Amino acid sequence: MDDTRNPSPKRRRDDNTYDDESPPRKRSASHSPSDAFPQYRLAERPARRYSSRDNDSDEDRSYYRDRRRSHSRSRSHSRSRSHSRSPSPSRSRSRRRTRTPSPPPKPTSLNYKPTFILRGHKKGVSAVKFSPDGRWIASCSADCTVKIWDAQTGALEHTLEGHLAGISTIAWSPDSNLLASGSDDKSIRLWNVATGLPHPTPFIGHHNYVYSLAFSPKGNMLVSGSYDEAVFVWDVRAARVMRSLPAHSDPVGGVDFVRDGTLIASCANDGLIRVWDTATGQCLRTLVHEDNAPVTSVRFSPNGKYVLAWTLDSCLRLWNYIDGKGKCVKTYQGHVNKKYSISGAFGTYGEAPWAFVASGSEESDIVLWDVSSKNVLQRLEGHRDAVLSVDTHPSDKIIVSGSLDRTVRIWKEVEVEVEVKVDADADADADADAEQTPPTSEKEREMNGYDPEEMPPNRFAE
Repeated sequence: MDDTRNPSPKRRRDDNTYDDESPPRKRSASHSPSDAFPQYRLAERPARRYSSRDNDSDEDRSYYRDRRRSHSRSRSHSRSRSHSRSPSPSRSRSRRRTRTPSPPPKPTSLNYKPTFILRGHKKGVSAVKFSPDGRWIASCSADCTVKIWDAQTGALEHTLEGHLAGISTIAWSPDSNLLASGSDDKSIRLWNVATGLPHPTPFIGHHNYVYSLAFSPKGNMLVSGSYDEAVFVWDVRAARVMRSLPAHSDPVGGVDFVRDGTLIASCANDGLIRVWDTATGQCLRTLVHEDNAPVTSVRFSPNGKYVLAWTLDSCLRLWNYIDGKGKCVKTYQGHVNKKYSISGAFGTYGEAPWAFVASGSEESDIVLWDVSSKNVLQRLEGHRDAVLSVDTHPSDKIIVSGSLDRTVRIWKEVEVEVEVKVDADADADADADAEQTPPTSEKEREMNGYDPEEMPPNRFAE
């Protein structure tokens, strides 16, 4: 058999292939048939040698040296071009500073003025409430009636009659279609706001006066507090008691649902404020002040982190019930409250906006405090007897109040024009504003009763 074979397409490497004196080896032509694939001629350039750099030819050195120079030249040229295009950081910072408007100053006072005086009740007004949609005002009285008024015009829409004794408390359903009322006749009634007719079945279960009511955020539950020292959670559709909370050892003056409906707050004349789990009925926290003054009313802050309580030592106390065992973080004074059960509400003011607390007083005025600083922003005077109830409009700058003088009064904020001086040197003004008006701290934001990240669109969010 013939041992002769075709030469391998790959070239056999000889010992002297990479001899320094030999010229650079060119790539050999392909041994494939010429009619199989078209032949391409590769660009010829010096091949990289595997020997030491000292043995490189002058031609190769100049080749790679020229490539490095051209590459570095192009990089430096592009870098200089990019530096020339971008402005200096100090100049761009000054531009940003001049364009940013300074934050509005925090007002030190409010300017609410009386708008309407609503007459019609024959005895003292015990409670007033805005509907969640802001269209209506409901008021209840010791004359056994509930009246519904137009919030913008003050016109009387309905007079609801059916209770056999004075009415101490009212509560709106979240959709503003139902109104609940609690009476000294030991019953709770639901009213259709559109027709003015009561629900055919009253809620019967308390053994004494019903002092306080609150709807859950979904509107399927109603919580009530009574003189019989009990707190009941009602199924609204079935008109029956879902759960009875062994709450206090004294008459229960106030109840409220937290914003998501998972917690219930209650207070009583025993000086205790209790926070309950809605689902299990378990008491999660008991808040008590060292003075142990009777607590007549309680309300969750809009963000649900605090509880505001009215006590018969002429104080309002804001409690942080989440941290530790709970602590009183703010105390508001300036009103008189030693005899009657008085209630109030949170509100907003300014462009930020900031939060305030509104409360009635036994000296026939209404007091507005800034939540964080505790400063009195305004006193509203006009009632002739103790103001038992105050509420704020859900969206507009409107306050409603009810008094023992048998009237319901509506107050609206009047804008006050403030002159703004503009200096020529914008940079200096911006620096001065940044130094004198630091951004509001996280702690102060919490004290104002709101949390922008946890809440859906919230009017107390800063």
